[in-house]
Amino acid sequence: MDELLAKIAAEAGLEPSIAEAAIGHILAYLKAESDDPAVGKMIAETPGAADAVATAGEDSGDGAPGGMMGGGIMGLGSKLMGLGLDMAQIQIVARELVAFAKVQSDPETVDRALASVPSLSPFV
Repeated sequence: MDELLAKIAAEAGLEPSIAEAAIGHILAYLKAESDDPAVGKMIAETPGAADAVATAGEDSGDGAPGGMMGGGIMGLGSKLMGLGLDMAQIQIVARELVAFAKVQSDPETVDRALASVPSLSPFV
């Protein structure tokens, strides 16, 4: 994951900690919005992904308004913009995350995970 964070930091002009938080929010959204087992498999097989989700603090499990429940894609966008990312940076983070996940996990698994949440398609 350090390699991915360094690449995103350089390409998007972000601090690695911000890149990790953004990755965590994207993955937490994917996890919250999909019931496809491919999502869990992708996260489990991508080094650092589970830690990024935990760092993002999304998986409270209580459905509270502060989590991804009820926030939808707009909530995800708000969280990412709240980190200081603009749309171009969001797309860089998402694109690099997907490319990294496809190397670490089976590309078909990653594609299936992403397809299970169509609202992410504009970002990846």
